Amino acid sequence: MNEPRAAQAEPGILVDADACPVKDEIYRVAMRHAVAVTIVSNSPFRIPAHPLISRKIVSDGFDAADDWIAEHAGPETIVITADILLADRCLKAGATVIGNNGKPFTSASIGGAIATRAIMADLRAGADGIGGGPPPFSKADRSRFLQALDTALVRQKSR
Repeated sequence: MNEPRAAQAEPGILVDADACPVKDEIYRVAMRHAVAVTIVSNSPFRIPAHPLISRKIVSDGFDAADDWIAEHAGPETIVITADILLADRCLKAGATVIGNNGKPFTSASIGGAIATRAIMADLRAGADGIGGGPPPFSKADRSRFLQALDTALVRQKSR
C-alpha cells in the first residue's frame, strides 16, 4: 500500500530538469536561502558539488520524471517545471509550482493552461505548418523566474 502523501513529500525544490533553462539560477537562489534542491531527469548531467544539491535519475520510461516529482511533491515543496500536466498534479498535492519562465501555476490558472494546451495540440494535429512549443526564453523570463523563486522561498519560510 502507498504511504500517505505527507510522508512522501520532500521539503525543498524539485526541478523537472530535462530542458530546464534556469538550473543555474535555481542553484544560486537555493544556496542563498539554504534550501535543498533535487534535480530530476532521465539522464545524468553535471550538477554543482554542494550538499544542498542532489540528483535523482529516473528510468527513461514515459513520464518517469514527472511521476517521481508528483509523488514527492507536497505543501513544503516548490516544483519548477514547464509541463502543465505535471504542474496540475503537483498543485493537487499542495506544492507551489513555478514555470521556467517565472510564471506561477496556481489553482486559479491551471484550468486555463490545460485548456490552452489542449487547443494548441488540436491545432497542431489538424493543420500543416503550425509550429509548437513555447516562445524563445528571454532575459525578462530569467528575471521573472528569479523574482518568483525568491518570493516563493520567502513565503514558504514565513509559514
